[in-house]
Amino acid sequence: MFAQGNRIEKMRVAQLVRNSSKNERIADMYAGIGYFTIPMAGSGGCVHSMEINPVAFEYLNRNVVENDLEENVETSLGDCRDLLTGTYDRIMMGHFDAISMLPSALEHAHEGTVIHLHSIGAIEEAIREMVESAGFSATIHVHKVKKYRPHAWHMVQDVTIS
Repeated sequence: MFAQGNRIEKMRVAQLVRNSSKNERIADMYAGIGYFTIPMAGSGGCVHSMEINPVAFEYLNRNVVENDLEENVETSLGDCRDLLTGTYDRIMMGHFDAISMLPSALEHAHEGTVIHLHSIGAIEEAIREMVESAGFSATIHVHKVKKYRPHAWHMVQDVTIS
């Protein structure tokens, strides 16, 4: 979790939130201890952080308080598919199996929503098919985060819904 590539990705996403022209409503579907939540909220985003693991959830709450971000973060314990509400301007899907939950995320997207979908290897075609099945189209930019194992990369697909 604390590899150099991950640190660069956290900074990249925080910068995107900081440079946004609006106060973004953000979903962090696999918040863990706040790995992406804290930088996004610290950059001005209003983050709905969801975590299913009760131990990680306690650390998430502690990290929100320690970073004085209670006004920018709402935490929810449980399955993110059941906890998503309304629509979001940005959706963080920072889990390698995130593609399986993309349909749930798309139910809470609107034109202009940016989804950061993590994976091992690029999965652009699968994303495009799911986005189109939900009645949207998308622009997809792929970023290499770091080497995961020989011949496999940790990737992030930035999916802008249109």
